[in-house]
Amino acid sequence: MIKKSSNQRLDTLAVIILLVFVALISRLVWLQVFHGQEFKQKAENNRIRLLPITAPRGTFYDRNGVPLVNNRPGFSISLVPINGPIADDVIVRLAGILGMNPDDIRKKIKQQDSPLQPIKIKSDIGPEVMAQIEERRQDLPGVVLEIQAVRSYIDNELGAHMFGYVSEISDTELEKGKAKGYKTGDILGKFGLEQVWDKDIRGTDGGAQIEVNVSGKPVQMLGTKQPIAGNDLILTIDAKIQKAAEKAMDERLKYLQDKLGNPEAKAAAAVVMNPQTGEILALVSRPTFNPNKFNGGISMKDWKEINDNPNNPMQDRTISASYPPGSAFKIVTGTAALETGKVTPEEKIFDAGRHRLAPAKSNAHNAALGWIDFKVALAKSDNVYFYELGNRLGIDTLEEWARKFGLGALTGINLPDEDDGLVANQRYKKKVYGEDWVISETFDAAIGQGFQLATPLQMASVISQAANGGHRFRPYLVSKMVSPTTGEVLKSFGPEELGTVPMSPKTLEAIRTGLRDVVTPDGTAGYIFEGFPIPIAGKTSTAENPHGDDHGWFVAYGPYDNPTIAIAVIVEQGGYGSDSAAPIARKIMEAAFNLPPSRDAADIYAEELAAKPGTIIAPENKIQPQRVVSELIKD
Repeated sequence: MIKKSSNQRLDTLAVIILLVFVALISRLVWLQVFHGQEFKQKAENNRIRLLPITAPRGTFYDRNGVPLVNNRPGFSISLVPINGPIADDVIVRLAGILGMNPDDIRKKIKQQDSPLQPIKIKSDIGPEVMAQIEERRQDLPGVVLEIQAVRSYIDNELGAHMFGYVSEISDTELEKGKAKGYKTGDILGKFGLEQVWDKDIRGTDGGAQIEVNVSGKPVQMLGTKQPIAGNDLILTIDAKIQKAAEKAMDERLKYLQDKLGNPEAKAAAAVVMNPQTGEILALVSRPTFNPNKFNGGISMKDWKEINDNPNNPMQDRTISASYPPGSAFKIVTGTAALETGKVTPEEKIFDAGRHRLAPAKSNAHNAALGWIDFKVALAKSDNVYFYELGNRLGIDTLEEWARKFGLGALTGINLPDEDDGLVANQRYKKKVYGEDWVISETFDAAIGQGFQLATPLQMASVISQAANGGHRFRPYLVSKMVSPTTGEVLKSFGPEELGTVPMSPKTLEAIRTGLRDVVTPDGTAGYIFEGFPIPIAGKTSTAENPHGDDHGWFVAYGPYDNPTIAIAVIVEQGGYGSDSAAPIARKIMEAAFNLPPSRDAADIYAEELAAKPGTIIAPENKIQPQRVVSELIKD
C-alpha cells in the first residue's frame, strides 16, 4: 500500500516536471521564433542610442569675404532614457550642476515625443560643468555629453541688431513647428538675419550611433551620419565701415555725456547705404548687447542687465524707432514746393524771425535772416522760409509728396519689426484726437516736427533719393546665398526700384546745391567738415523732444557729383545735430573713402579715458560746445 502511494507521488512529480519543461520550451519557442526579432530590437535600443549632431549654421560674410558670424565647437547635455524613465534624483542632481530648476528639466522630458531619443537639456556648457559631470558620472546614469556647433559672433556686439541671435526653441515655437520637424532642444534664430534666414542657414542635423552601458556612459561609436552645414550668406555690409561707425558712435556718446552737457545721450542709430542700389553698408544701434550671451540660454544676471536698462538695448533703432525728422524733412518740403511751382529757386522770401500767420512759429533764438532764396534757406535751415512753403503747399499736398519719398510706409528691408513711421495728415489727427487740422500744424509738418515721424532707415532713403535723382530702392542686406560645400550661388539679390520722385533737373540742382552749402564754411555743419577732401552734401537737423533734450540728426551723401554712400545718423537727446550726429557721419565717410581718420575732441577724450579708466570729469570742468557765427538757426 505504501509502495503504491509512493509510485503515485513520483508519477505526479514526473508529470509536473514534464509540464514545466514543456512550458519552458514553449516559452522559449515563443520568444525565439515568434518574437525574437522584436526583443532583439528592444535589447539593441537599450544598448544603442542615436545621438543627434547639430548642423553648423551658415556663415555670414561681409561684402569683401570677411567672416562676421560663424560657429565654434561646443558641448551640450542630454538625457538618454536607458532602462526606463530618468530617475528623479538624477534630475535633481543634474539641475544642481547646471543651475537649473528641476521642474524645467522635467518639462523637457515630458515634451519629448519619443521615449528612446536623447533629450537635450542645456547647450554650450562650460568646462567647469563638464568636469563636474565627469566626476559624478556614477551618480548620473543617462546623462550624456554631446558635441554641437555653437554660434559665434566674432566681434561680440558688432552688428548685433542686424545679425540677431540664436536660442533654444520656445514652447510656442515648438507647438507651431512640430509639423515642420522641429523638436525639443532645437536652436532657432530669434532676431535679425538669424530669424529671417533660419530655414536656409540652419542646415541638416546628423547623428552618431553610440553604444552605452547601463550607466548611460558611451562605450563605443558604431557609426555616424555627418551633418550638412547650412547655407552661407554674403552680406552687403562692409565690415570696415561697420566697425568705424560703431567706434565713432560709442566715442561720441561718451563725449556728449561727459563733456558737452548731454548726460542722457545714451541711445543712437546710424544707417549707411549705397544710394544707387539700396545696399546696406552698415547698421548701428545703441545701446547694444552681446548675442554670444544667448548661446546655451542667457544667465539671469545678463538678462537682468539688458531688461533693466531703460534705453532698451534689444531695440533696433535703425528700423523700429521713429523720431521727428526735423529739418532733414525740408528736403521733402522743398522738393514739393519747387515741383508744384509754389516757389522758384530764385524767389526770395522775407524772414523776419517769425511767420506772419503764426507769430509763435519762429527761428531758434528768434534769428532773422531777411530776404533769402531757396538755396540759402536750405543751407541755413531757415524755419520761417519753410513755414511759408508749408503754407503755400497745404497739408494735403505735403502729405502726398512725403509719401512719394516713401515716408509713412515700410521700406521693405528684410528684417523683422520694421516701423512705418508717420506722415502728418488731417485724417490721423481726426481719428486719434477727434480734432480738426490747424495751420500751425502744417507749419510744424513742413519742418519735420509735430506729427511727422521717421526711422533712420527711412531718412537714409530720403537723402539717397536726393543723391540719385529721385529713385527709391528697397534696402537690402544679403547679396548672395552660397552653398558651403560647392560654393555655388543658390540665390542672388540686386537692386529693386520701388518708386520714383518726379524731380526736374532744376529742382534737383537747387536741392543738391543747398545741401552742399550745409557742409561748406557758412553752413550749419561747415566746421565739422572743415578740410574734408571729398566733396559731400548733407543736412543737419534738431528734432524737438518733449521728454528731454532735443534729438540730433545728420543726413549726408558723397561724393557730391557721383554719390556712392548715403548716411543717416540720429543721437537721442544729443542736442544740435551738428554737435552730436555730424561728427559720427564724418568718421563713417573717412572709413568709406579710405581717408586717414581725423582727430577731434572726442578722439582725444577717448584716449584720455583709455589711459585713465574710471576718471570722472567734474561738472564745472566740462567743455561747452563750440559754435560758429553762421549757426543761427536751431539745427
